[in-house]
Amino acid sequence: MKNIVLFNKAGAFAENKDIARDIRVKEIIPALNSGEDVVLDFEKVEAATQSFVHALISDVIRKFGSAALDRMSFRSCTPTVKKIIGIVTDYMQESLGPE
Repeated sequence: MKNIVLFNKAGAFAENKDIARDIRVKEIIPALNSGEDVVLDFEKVEAATQSFVHALISDVIRKFGSAALDRMSFRSCTPTVKKIIGIVTDYMQESLGPE
């Protein structure tokens, strides 16, 4: 299992899409490709922008389908971060259409 601590990379307010893209490309996708599950740990992250979360996971869902959500978990999310993750995952699943 790959545990990614986002605070160490993005800080208390996760907003930088370039950082999110780097995490996605260098950590999330390689872990999923090698069969590992991924934990995105939001401990100490007080808030995140929708664009950060979108850059972090939307391409993963596009590439692996909604099954990616079965292999990723989101830990220690504030209610605000949880809501944004929900918005992005719902949007991506709708955009995939029926599988």
